[in-house]
Formats: sequence, structure tokens, C-alpha cells
Amino acid sequence: MTKRFEQLVDETLSIGIDRVVPREGLIAKLQTSEETGRPLRIKLGIDPSAPHLTLGHSVPLRKMRQFQDLGHTAVLIVGDFTRRIGDPSGRSSTRALMSSDDIEANMATYREQAFKILDESKTEFRFNSEWLGKLDFADVIHLTAKYTVARMLERDDFSKRYGAGEPISILEFLYPLAQAYDSVAIEADVELGGSDQLFNLLVGRDIQREYGQEPQVAMTVPLLVGLDGERAMSQTTGNYVGVSEAPAEMYGKLLSIPDTLIEPYYVFLTDRKVPEDAAETPRDAKRSLAREIVTMYHSAEAAADAEAEFDRIHVRHERPTDVSQVELDRSKLKEDGSIWIIDLLQASGLVQSRGEAKRLIQQGGVKVNEEKVTSQDLDISFEPPLLVQVGKRSFAELV
Repeated sequence: MTKRFEQLVDETLSIGIDRVVPREGLIAKLQTSEETGRPLRIKLGIDPSAPHLTLGHSVPLRKMRQFQDLGHTAVLIVGDFTRRIGDPSGRSSTRALMSSDDIEANMATYREQAFKILDESKTEFRFNSEWLGKLDFADVIHLTAKYTVARMLERDDFSKRYGAGEPISILEFLYPLAQAYDSVAIEADVELGGSDQLFNLLVGRDIQREYGQEPQVAMTVPLLVGLDGERAMSQTTGNYVGVSEAPAEMYGKLLSIPDTLIEPYYVFLTDRKVPEDAAETPRDAKRSLAREIVTMYHSAEAAADAEAEFDRIHVRHERPTDVSQVELDRSKLKEDGSIWIIDLLQASGLVQSRGEAKRLIQQGGVKVNEEKVTSQDLDISFEPPLLVQVGKRSFAELV
């Protein structure tokens, strides 16, 4: 029987995984689960720093779904309490804290987005304020007594900052302990996380032992590189695709990835194999990838429509089929009936500020009636309708 579970781990569950610590522990847990009939509890924590889950989040979520398909339970923990601390993983300085209102706003649609991937009937959706918010100061002291400063400084980012004489707050030391206590509270058998989370996941193993629990297995996935081809996918850097984004936006973003990301995106984001001729026909491989992912999160019809719209705008250079109309307040016009390009962009609703409008013009990312705008001092004669384009996929018609 052990051989069968070894094969399951090696040929299925460890595919796309960086580390399994310990591999033997996972094999043993799977075997015990079958013998006892108790599903394993698979934990994943999500930081509510932004309102969208991205394709980067989908990598561990898809692994959770594999466990669910084997009959196990996914426990998805939104770190509403720990986000008030700020996880320093991979950072060179203390992370800014978030307000409760911002956290609540970001969490609002997490459930709907997560269930695009997970089986709702086999998922527990939890918030770690449920248990961390109930700890009193004595409980916190009791928790901190179970780990040493020396062990905490083994963490790479802490070690570098300490060696460089940069400040590390005690608050930051509490984050790995709080995340570890999450594992105690939900009695995790396996915890999934990005490769930058390995230290925290291993702290969870130690803290579970201290509380008399069998330690969880730590499984880490690679950090998905974002659309820029350089940094990990993140809403902070803007190099992301959201799992709930509109089909046309999702399709267009995926066609923009560097050729080097074609293979990892197929491997980590789909169940399809990389096309054998991907290196010779990267454009076709990206189109196939984009269709597949849009179909996964929307539908095959939505994918076909997104591709047709992309070709209409970017291949045949035709007008988009669905453009929102915005009424321009004539009080914004000058006496000669013209309008300053910056005021026009703000009126369109496609930019948030004059500073953003100026930056986009400098980057060559603004068109009016399909003509590129090259100067932020430009006055445009208002002869409606005016088709305003910002970037590759954002349009508005001013009337």
C-alpha cells in the first residue's frame, strides 16, 4: 500500500512543487487518512492586501484542488488579523500596516474568486481573527516562549537585515508565530505556500509539536513570474492577471507575456502540455494559452469573443464593439471649443489623476481617435464622438 502512496506523491502531488518537507510524512499522512477515513486538512493562507486573487494565487489553489479531488478538505485562511501585522517575507524593511476598512474591502469577493478553482463543498473558508483575536497577552507570551530569537534569525531576510544593522521590530517576529498558530487552530495536516514562505511553514511544524499536535507537511510552490517577466506576480507591481478579470482583459494580458513565460504558464496554470512547436510559434502558443485560461475562468464562448475583439482592435485596427460612452460637461471646454488633453483624459474616467494622465502620455500610451498623443500640452477640438484609448485595452467614447 505504501508504494501506491509514494507513486501518488511523486507522480501527482509533487508535480509543480518546490519542496515537500518531509516527503515521507506526506506519504504516511495519506496512508493514515485512507485507513481511518479522515480527510486530510490542507491549509493555505491568503494575505488580503489587494481586492483580486491573481493567477499567482491560482498555483497553490490548483494544488489544493488536487487534494480535494482525492477526497481531502481545503482550509482557506484569509489573514485578516495577521495583515494588520504585515508579513516581512522577502522584504528588506518593515511592511506598512493596513487599516481594518481596507482589509474588509479587499476580502469582499475572495470567496467567489477562490471557488472558481476550489470545490466549495470540500472547503472551509476561515478568517484568522477568529482565534488570534481572542488571545490575551498571557496567551501571546505563552506562544512566544515556544520559539527562540536565534531560530528566528535563521530566516534569510531577518538574517540579512540583522547583519546589515537594519531594524527588525518585535512585531515582525510575531508574524511567523501567528501564522504557525493558525495551523494549530485549524489542526492542519499540510500547509501550502509560496517558496518564500518555507521558513514560516516550518515554524508551523515546530509550534504544532509544542501544542501536542502532529506536525504538518510543508509544501511550497514556485512564485509565478508576472507579466513583466522579471518579478513575482503581484497587484502591487501591476504585473498580474486577476482570476475574476473580464475575459478581454485577461486574454490581452496573457498575449503580452514574454516568450520565456510560455512554458511555466502552461505548466502551473493549466492542465495542458506545452505545445511542441511553442519555441517556433510563440504567438500561436500564447493565443492557445490565453484561450485556455479564459475558458477556465469564464467560458469557451467568452474566450472566443475575447480573441475576436483582440483581433478586431489590434490586428485589423478596427473600432472596439463595446465602448462605454461618457458625457462631457461643456463647461470644461475652452472658448474655441477645444479641451486640454489632460482634462479630456480625466473626463473619460480612464485615469485617476492628472499625474497619471501625464505619465501615460509620456509613455506613449494615449490615443484620441486612433492618433497617438505625444504632448501633454495638446488642446483637442471637441467634435464628438471622440474615441479615447489608454493603454492597449481601455477605451471610452466622449459625447
